[in-house]
Amino acid sequence: MDINQLTLLTDLYELTMMQGYFKSKNDETVIFDVFYRENPSGGGYAITCGLEQMIDYIKNLSFSYEDIDYLRGLHIFDEDFLEYLAGYHFTGDIYAIPEGTVVFPMEPLVKVCAPMMEAQLIETALLNIINHQSLIATKASRVVYAAGGSGVMEFGLRRAQGPDAGTYGARAAVIGGCDGTSNVLAGKLFDIPVLGTHAHSWIMSFDDEYTAFRTYADLYPDACTLLVDTYDTLRSGVPNAIRVFQELKDAGRTPAKYGIRLDSGDLAYLSKQARKMLDDAGFEDAVISASGDLDEHLIASLIHQGAPITSWGVGTKLITSADCPAFGGVYKLAASRHEGENTFTAKIKISENPAKITNPGDKIIFRLYDSETGKIRGDLICLSDESYDPSEDLTIFDPLATWKKSTLQGGTYKMRELLVPVFLKGKCVYESPSVMEIRSYCQQELNTLWDESRRRLNPQEVYVDLSLPLYQLKHHLLDQKHETKKGENK
Repeated sequence: MDINQLTLLTDLYELTMMQGYFKSKNDETVIFDVFYRENPSGGGYAITCGLEQMIDYIKNLSFSYEDIDYLRGLHIFDEDFLEYLAGYHFTGDIYAIPEGTVVFPMEPLVKVCAPMMEAQLIETALLNIINHQSLIATKASRVVYAAGGSGVMEFGLRRAQGPDAGTYGARAAVIGGCDGTSNVLAGKLFDIPVLGTHAHSWIMSFDDEYTAFRTYADLYPDACTLLVDTYDTLRSGVPNAIRVFQELKDAGRTPAKYGIRLDSGDLAYLSKQARKMLDDAGFEDAVISASGDLDEHLIASLIHQGAPITSWGVGTKLITSADCPAFGGVYKLAASRHEGENTFTAKIKISENPAKITNPGDKIIFRLYDSETGKIRGDLICLSDESYDPSEDLTIFDPLATWKKSTLQGGTYKMRELLVPVFLKGKCVYESPSVMEIRSYCQQELNTLWDESRRRLNPQEVYVDLSLPLYQLKHHLLDQKHETKKGENK
């Protein structure tokens, strides 16, 4: 989908609410937070992704004549409101955590500060973009970590939920750590490596497997990976691959990169047998790659079984994040200010579920690092006017179990503010790095996690704490709402 045609990529109620604000309260500036409540796949972290596409969306946000005509045809919008939409452009501020950053539940990934109508319109598209790419980048990072340093290729285009999911999902997968993608369009759009071998249909189109292998090797002598499981992996596929590799070697044409791919069967057993056959034939440097409904759990199991696989093609379960198909990011009002007012009034959403009670006010996030190891000690969500000195002691506490406290000694920790300005007064002030630069940054970010927080099962939680002023504000608002409710019930 063309990023320039996304103005109507919104839920109808965003527009009906906008008309209501236009009629009754169009002097209000608000702050909305984009955040999520639970890490995907039961993991210990997430990777934020999609900022570049969010920027493109905001830059190109305007209503065409055709858009206005369509909305007029719905017969629910007044002409004065449609006239406002015809001249719409975003004039607010947006702050965001840079793409590829390790993030945790409840902290704002994006903060929007804008006139109420402008902030309301962009909710749906922002969530659509950030939720999807963050989900796939997180899943990819888990798969790559399970592979333990061997290469992972994203092969999911044909199983993705449509062209956009396949293309932007490939972008996110590379940011999360994949070496490349099979998606040629993604390669062109984002300047990322494209990778691939051949299908079973290539083998089946020839009279015999050997001829198919030999023809492919003649075409691509510098990168020859042969799919060996079309007929019989160990009795036909691997022997024919060895025969072709030997002929290339005898002709002085041994490829710089060559090997076999397994796509079915008992991958642990077949890879071990194939490795022995290749080694016995003198092809110790031949790569064994594998594909076929892989995910981080199966890859980890195969490695645990000693499978000599050093390259993985991961498709369906990566591009769809099959075990956790939704990221769950939300867009919640945190503060508002009427024209003429100097300060924001904090807003809070209350729920019977404590995890769904929002953190109010205009906020920033500090990441706390151990000075010696560079590993994350925790994150601290604060009000925007707070500041701290890392040379001084800092006591942090769990906002739900407040008796859980930790005091960081001055000089033993470092602090970094995570939210950076992206738009100021409607003008973009942020330059997006290339995808491969974001990928490199993401690897650095992942290295700041303790291994215990990266493990697939039962990871150690990284604590996201509230500063004391924010905690006190939150509970003051909760107490206020309680007193109001008591009064209404009398």
